[in-house]
Amino acid sequence: MHLALRLLALLSLPTSTALAAPAARPNILFIFSDDHAQHAISAYGSKVNQTPHLDRLAAAGTRFNHAFVTNSICTPSRAVVLTGKYSHANGTPVFNVFDGAQPTAAKMLQAAGYHTGMIGKWHLGSAPTGFDRWIILPGQGIYVDPDFITPQGRVKIKGHTTPLTTQLGIEFMDTRPQDQPFFLMLHQKAPHRGWEPDPKNKALFKDRVFAEPATLWDDYATRPAALPENQQTIARDLTRGDLKLTPPADLAPGPARQQWLNTKPMELTITQADGTPRVLTGRDLVKWKYQRYLQDYLACVQGVDDSVGEILDYLDRTGLAQNTIVIYSADNGWYLGDLGLYDKRFMYEPGLHIPLIVRGPGLKAGAVTNLFALNADFAPTFLDLAGLKTPADMHGRSLLPILRGEKPADWRTSAYYRYYHDPGHHNTRAHYGVRTETHKLIHYWKKDAWELFDLVRDPTEQNNLAADPTHAGKLAELKTEIIRLQKQLGDTGQFANTIPADGVDAPINVPQLGLKTIKESIAAARP
Repeated sequence: MHLALRLLALLSLPTSTALAAPAARPNILFIFSDDHAQHAISAYGSKVNQTPHLDRLAAAGTRFNHAFVTNSICTPSRAVVLTGKYSHANGTPVFNVFDGAQPTAAKMLQAAGYHTGMIGKWHLGSAPTGFDRWIILPGQGIYVDPDFITPQGRVKIKGHTTPLTTQLGIEFMDTRPQDQPFFLMLHQKAPHRGWEPDPKNKALFKDRVFAEPATLWDDYATRPAALPENQQTIARDLTRGDLKLTPPADLAPGPARQQWLNTKPMELTITQADGTPRVLTGRDLVKWKYQRYLQDYLACVQGVDDSVGEILDYLDRTGLAQNTIVIYSADNGWYLGDLGLYDKRFMYEPGLHIPLIVRGPGLKAGAVTNLFALNADFAPTFLDLAGLKTPADMHGRSLLPILRGEKPADWRTSAYYRYYHDPGHHNTRAHYGVRTETHKLIHYWKKDAWELFDLVRDPTEQNNLAADPTHAGKLAELKTEIIRLQKQLGDTGQFANTIPADGVDAPINVPQLGLKTIKESIAAARP
């Protein structure tokens, strides 16, 4: 049978419905998306899309309104999740290769008897360690007909990455050892740039029109230190490729075609509904770019939501829901035209916040908390769920008491952030800062520029109060808090001037095994 037909037949097969014997320790399923904005989830009040399956997860568990990333960029965030430590302590402040020899939550769970798995986007440069089975995308991976890397070599699977990753995760759970609890990190590529949705959701969002955020036209007047020179704006920095423009027919694949796709258009001719051409420039062009960007981005998000629904249905159908903790999050925040931006990196609210939704047996249902969570808390939480102690050198704390409905008296009321990749991609300047319940202070340390925001009166961070003498007391207070947190975390600024070289997109050296079905691929991932 042709591979595509065999794969289609495989995906339509029912999975096992045998109930697993209840275990004393819960299974832990960690679903992790790439670049999923918290405000692109309807449970969080999205104004641009509906995510019924993530909403279903939230209704049955706890939703964290204030979950923060500690370094809003892909590779560093993943290192924080694995180690429970900030970037300066795990050695991965930028896109450098992760040292897999160091302790991780996966290794600790594996040693404690968990069957561990890593499937999907890894993006850490080195081969996964601490996992009984793994199958990962190389580097960023691609959306259509992706290669996956296994311990034995590369395999190419026909289809779209989101449903393929989902099916690989289901196959892992279906073929797990029945006498062990499992820990599965199921990482989606979507909705990462270049936003290539599956055909169904692409068609669904093709003609959608979205309300513009109030700050789409932000002129950065009170924040001149870094925002004016950034290169991740809707207006100036989306490429022809991002906008899915069609290259001229006579432009053959090659450097010239790629250069055409990488160009950032400042004038564009479109065909209107009546068939007449219209030249777009200035504000009209920005409006068009915003709509085009959101159509593809949100269609990719919808694919992720479909995936969550498929997984929740599987857990219900097999009885695994009775003993499985499900955690949904993303590696960093994201801008949906807020402050005129796409991408992440900056410590402003859309880039700092990440979604975090958790449900499972013994945990509170239908709960919402405003207590601060960090992605550094994920590893301690995994361990606590398994009955293991958090190592003293982890910076995060277990979220389990909050998930049980408690409010620890000594819980954090401030969160520290640090971004290193300067100028890096998009010309985003290095900065660190602190976020409290009411205020935020950001320091662009290489420019010695400060930004202070009153988040109660100015939630979209339009008014920098750092130079306002009436706020001198708050400025001094938050500077002191930054120093306290740096001392507590051991952040001595060791990466401030010397940043490790990028390298996560370098290929892991394994042979190409050829085209594979999902069952063959997951078998190749076994030791």
